[in-house]
Order: sequence, then C-alpha cells, then structure tokens
Amino acid sequence: MKERLSALFVLLAAAVPGLLFAPVFGLWPLVLPIGAVLVGVYVAVELGLRVPALVSWRPLVGLVLGLLAVTWTELGATTAAGIPTGSTFRALADGVTRSWQLTLQSTWPARPDAQLILFIPLAVLVAAVLGVELRRWALAALAPSVVLLGLSQAYLAMSGRDAVLAALGFALVAGGLLAVSREAREHQATRRVGALTLIAPTVVLAVAGALVVTWADPVTPAISLRQNQSVPLPQARYTNPLDEIAERKLKPAAPVFTYRSDAPVELWRITVLDRFDGATWLPSQNYRWMGATIAPTGAVTVPVKEFSATVQYPHPDGPWLPSQLLPYAVSGVAPLIDEETGVLQLNGKPAGPVDYKLSWREPVISGPELNKRGIDAHAESGLGGVGAIPPTLSDIAEKAVGNRRASFQTASELSRFLSKNYRLATGKNLPTGAGLPQLQAFLEQSHIGTSQQFAAAYVVLARSLGIPARIAVGYHGVPPGPDGISVVHNDDVFAWPEVAVEGVGWVPLDPTESAKGATSKSSGGLAAAAAAARDSLPPPDQLEDPELPPTPQASAAQGGRRSIEVPWVVVAVVLVALILLVLFSVPLLKVVRGRRRRRLTGARGVVAAWTEARDLLRAHGVPVTSGMTVRELAEAARPFGDSLHAALLRLAELVDAVLWSGGAAPPEAVPAAWASVKQVRKGLAGRGARHRVRAALHLDSLRPLGLPTIVGSRASAGRLPA
Repeated sequence: MKERLSALFVLLAAAVPGLLFAPVFGLWPLVLPIGAVLVGVYVAVELGLRVPALVSWRPLVGLVLGLLAVTWTELGATTAAGIPTGSTFRALADGVTRSWQLTLQSTWPARPDAQLILFIPLAVLVAAVLGVELRRWALAALAPSVVLLGLSQAYLAMSGRDAVLAALGFALVAGGLLAVSREAREHQATRRVGALTLIAPTVVLAVAGALVVTWADPVTPAISLRQNQSVPLPQARYTNPLDEIAERKLKPAAPVFTYRSDAPVELWRITVLDRFDGATWLPSQNYRWMGATIAPTGAVTVPVKEFSATVQYPHPDGPWLPSQLLPYAVSGVAPLIDEETGVLQLNGKPAGPVDYKLSWREPVISGPELNKRGIDAHAESGLGGVGAIPPTLSDIAEKAVGNRRASFQTASELSRFLSKNYRLATGKNLPTGAGLPQLQAFLEQSHIGTSQQFAAAYVVLARSLGIPARIAVGYHGVPPGPDGISVVHNDDVFAWPEVAVEGVGWVPLDPTESAKGATSKSSGGLAAAAAAARDSLPPPDQLEDPELPPTPQASAAQGGRRSIEVPWVVVAVVLVALILLVLFSVPLLKVVRGRRRRRLTGARGVVAAWTEARDLLRAHGVPVTSGMTVRELAEAARPFGDSLHAALLRLAELVDAVLWSGGAAPPEAVPAAWASVKQVRKGLAGRGARHRVRAALHLDSLRPLGLPTIVGSRASAGRLPA
C-alpha cells in the first residue's frame, strides 16, 4: 500500500505543474494528455508490484506506455490498430525540439494543437518516471516536478489568488509524499505527528511565499518568456499594398474576396504601416501565431460589441488576410497576427484559395463623446519618425488646427481640413507615391490625390502635431447581395489614417470622405462615429480645447476622503494561513521537544523518555500530576491496552535502575527506554482519528509539568542534574 500511495503522490506532483500551463493553453486541453500519461506511468508501477521481474524494466515500461498515451491522445499519425508510424516519431521529435518554441511565439491561450502542446505531456512524463524511480528519497522524487514547476512559471508566472491556490495544491501533494515516504517514517518518532509536521511547514511556506509575491504585485506576472518572442517571417518580397492602390483603381471591376457577415462591415484591413523614413512606409514585424482567442486590449475601456464573418479569398495577392482592428478568434486557418494592429497573415504566400471565419470586437462610442477624448500618449507606434519635414508642411499643420492641444477633436479637425481643401483623384492618370516629395506636391501644389496621398499626408501632419497616427490599407465594406454575400472589388481599395484615442484605441478617419456602402453613418461602427464626430465640430474659429481630466491630486483634494479598496481575497488567505500556522505549530513544537529529549544520554536520557511518555498520555486525556511515579501512571493508562501498560512497566524498571543503582546508567538503558516510548505511541495509535488529532493539537501538553517527585529529590541531592 505504501508503494502505491507514494507513487500516486509522485504522479500528482508531476501533474500539478503540468496543469499550471493553463494560462498558456487553457485547463481542459491539458487534462486529457496529462491524465493519459500519468495512467500509463501508474500502470508501469502496478506491473512492477505484481511482477517483481519487471521492476528493473519499470522506467522503460513507463516511458513506452506514456509515449503511447501521448500518441493516442495528441497525434493522429498511427495505424488503425493504434501502432505508431514514422510520422508519429517525427511528431514526437518536433514536440521535444520545436513545440515549446512555437508556443512562445503564439498568443495565449494558444491553440491546443499537437505541434504546440506536445512538450507539456512529454515533460510531465519525464518528471513522473524520474519521480517514481526516486521516490525512496522523497525530496529527490520531488525535484523533477519542481523543475517542471519552474518551467511553467517561466512561461507565465501566476499571481494573486491563482498563485496562492497553486502553491497550496503543490504543497499539499509534496507534504503527502513526504509523509508516506520511507525516509520520513524512519526519522519521525510517530506517523501521526510526523505527517502533520512534514505537511505543515511545506504548506505554510508555500502559502507565505505566494502571499509575498501577490502582495508585491497582485496583477502583473513578474516573469514571462513570451516577451519579445515573435515569429521570424520568411524572406519573401511582396508589393506594398499601399503602392497598389492606383493600379487597382484602374481595374475597378475585378473581384478580390467575398464575405458573409452578421452585421455591416465598415472597413477590412490588409496591413498597417507605422514606420516612415521620409521615402517609404513600412509595417511592423511583431507577429505571433494566432492562438485560440485574443484577450481584449487594455487600451480599450469603452463597451465593445462582437461580430463575425466568413471570408472566402480565392486568389490571395500576398500573405495578408482581410482582418479587423480587434480580432479575437479565427478558425479554418492558423494565421499569424500582429496584436498591435490586428493584421492577419499566413506564414508565406498561400498556394490556393483561403476560407476562414473571423470574429472580432469593436468599441462602441458616439461621435460627440469621441470629441471629448484625449489622445493616447502611450501609443508609441503612432509617434515614429517622419523624416525631415519641410517647414512648409509644418505650417500647413499649424494652419489646419491652430494652436490647439493634441486631442481627438484636434485630430478630427485635421481630417476636416484635408477633406475641405483637397480633392479625391479620379480617372486614369492617378497620382502615386507617398514619400515626402509626393506629399509636398500634393499638399502644396496639386491638392488632388488618391486615398494613398490623403492617408500618408494626414499621418505626417498629425505626427508633427504630436498626435499618434498610422496608415491602414484595406477595403471598404460593401452591402450584401440578394444571396447575403458581399463581394469586394478592386474599386473598394482604400487607405485611411488611424489615431490613438485614450480609452478607445485606434480610431479610423476618412479625410477623403469617400465612405460608401456599409460604411455609411448609419452603420453605427467606429468609423461612422468618427465621421459623426467630425460633423459635430463647430466652425474652426469657435473650436475650444476639451477640458483636461482632473489630476489624481486634484481629485483627492476636491473629493475629500478617498475610498480604500480592501483586498478581501488576500485578507481571507492571510487569515487561513495564520490559522494553519497556529494549528500546525503545536505538533511541530512537540516534535522539536521530542528530538531534543532524544539527544540526552545516561540517566538524563532515561528520565527524558519517561517525561515524553508522560506528555503523550497527558495529550490523550490521562490525568497526570508531577508527583506520579511511572508505575502509578501505568495503572492510570491501563484502559488504553495491555501492551501500553506493559511498556510503561518496563520503563518504570529502567527509571528505578538508573536512579537507585548508585552507578552510571548502562549504554543500553536509553535505547531501551525510548523503545518503551515507541510502544506507548503504538498503543495510542490504535485510538480513533478524532482522539489522535485532538492529542496532536493538545496545547496544554506543551506546558512543563516538572520532574516527578522522586526524580526531583534525586536531582536536589546532586545525583541527577535538574
């Protein structure tokens, strides 16, 4: 029974850190593969117990059964009979060499695909097999699980309540293993007290450590290997979608893609360009694998709505897929995503048609409310360089908005200025280029351009005013046909600027005023809200800067008392930890006292054994006084059994011998006395669990009762030091 129980604790110790990868993959995708691995390893343990000849082969059997469990639960590369194939072994090799890296390059929670999740059940398998083989030494058996625990926290360290619960769970499993291990039983005087004292410090230290981390930073994890882990893109050259606008406009009827949506779509984005060197606009390259879902961005604090659409892209012109500002789920393909821009792309140009379903979120806000918002000063990607701007362009920017503070109202006024003073080019001779020379010609001379020049000119002017802005390239949304399918053509190609607004995120603007179809003001989307904000602006000479929000110091001064948030979860956990500490400190102190007594030698050691037996009986409710002799105590404890009564009588003989023999105590007297104490413990262990727990937590038995009367008289006479 002890072998099976210790094996189960080892397997649980390996399972806990494996399940702590839940922030990476979600909990339920991990349960089946980890559970299957642990079942395989336990079968190997059971075979070793039933067939002793297999004990030496147990590690190999455990590895084989665990690998088969991983194969059957995660890999489909097997024959009909479930036998692994060459593809199976290649997939397992990738699980060791690549899956951990692909997971770091993915958004979290990641897709629970075998090529990503495989390294977790494999790591649990190794920890379980090593732990089972080392379980004779409990601390060594826990070492592989502790390493795996560190790996799980390196991916994303838990904090707050989750950290406390995880620490408590692992501590309970570790304490259970220590309590049943052979090493713990040999070095503890009693199983009852030993189990409690091994679990107690483990639990208390684990909870205390988790509380310290939580108190230091209750929200943000301190460690994450995911930071700066992006997917290296293939070295392939594609035409910048911004430079294709004029060419597409020359073939307006050519279809590009189709979609069916549950609501009108204002804009489809293909790419976002936020880097400019004065000649070329470039996109960021911070792509990750798209996970199962994308959490809402922290920059958006207004309400959001959720939408979805199915997209069919028969002839992709590059790796980009039509997307939205805040996508949160994609099915049908496994794309890369730039979380900052919402851009989706495949890892290389697709070889054929692409069909997928896209779900996204969109902030909900009215136009007048937008005009009250400030710009998001933390949007660093929208404040990049714009090269050496000619002084004439800076003059145009100041003329457009005057000497006003950077806000969304200022950004909206700049859009209105361009739409009133510049015209959208039509016909066949469309201007191209978005470098500073072309923009200078557009702004100062021709006043005519495509959406390419409008968007690029807006971003250059906005950045010169301190407004974070970037270029998005994509297509207008279009109304559905009779069959409910919307067909996007080349004529719908569009480039638009986006500005970062506090609490709303990136807001699209339309300085060309070319919105059409589903992008009308009645669609109720973010672009429509921006158009409504521009229409609600007063004349330029009547514009006033919106009021600044009060500073925290001013709010405190005006509001009087500040409400104090009480972290009730932390308070509750601290109280529970304190209660556990108080309860477990009693048996812990008893064990420490017993060990100190066992170190005594000679007559002192025999008397120490007698006082230990006396305190054990006190804890179990036997009425004890300092004047009782050992034989009197033996009679008082007779109801607890004949074996316990006999052990106390043998102890009485040893005490009499060392106190009245007149010579030194023989060397074998102390071990014999403690052997009698051990028999007393065994006799008391037969009582019910309720009595044993009460005795372990009996506080009064820690109070010194003093030496027995006869011993005290000998000590006062100088024969036995007190």
